[in-house]
Amino acid sequence: MDTKDLNQHLFSLVSMFASACWQQMGKMPNQVDGKITKDLKSAQMTIDMLLMLKEKTKGNLTDTEAKLLEDTISNLQMNYADEVSKVDTSKTEKKDKIEDKKEEVTK
Repeated sequence: MDTKDLNQHLFSLVSMFASACWQQMGKMPNQVDGKITKDLKSAQMTIDMLLMLKEKTKGNLTDTEAKLLEDTISNLQMNYADEVSKVDTSKTEKKDKIEDKKEEVTK
């Protein structure tokens, strides 16, 4: 297999993981049923697999390949952090509403 084929395979693999992660974060619809769902635990696992791929291929990638992998991971991590913060904010808001209702009841 020549270098061009390897580049294409790496690009396909990284793209496949990235697409799965975007779906898992609820940022794009599932390709099977068209529904948007969130599974942040799976998204984190997908990012971890890309990080493992980056570590295992260190020193064996061209500059272009390394940049593709690094940029993809960075973009997914930033979006993952955004989605996690939305969940944390939602939990805090729900907790505050419950506390407010408890106070109303005790008054």
